[in-house]
Amino acid sequence: MNWILLIIGGLFEVGFTTCLGKAKETTGTTSTLWMVGFFVCLTFSMQLLYMATKTLPLGTAYAVWTGIGAVGTVMIGIFFFKEPADFWRLFFITTLIASIAGLKFVSAP
Repeated sequence: MNWILLIIGGLFEVGFTTCLGKAKETTGTTSTLWMVGFFVCLTFSMQLLYMATKTLPLGTAYAVWTGIGAVGTVMIGIFFFKEPADFWRLFFITTLIASIAGLKFVSAP
């Protein structure tokens, strides 16, 4: 169950970084609403990380949480913010995913 909480927390991390990117692109009320979304996602993300670390090793949980956030944010950047998707960028994202999966497999439940 705590792995599920951690994954959901990582997805909320993707949410808060996406909101931050959108807030940067907008002005006025729209920017304010994106910042509200940022703080809501940030709060949920941190709370879920905290809950997951009650039984999961802190170092592993944090690495997986940030890894999900990093990979998700790069994918959002490629698909929605028109960031480059060259070979080396995708190669290193793939190695990051492999590292996250490796940490999950060598960690105690």
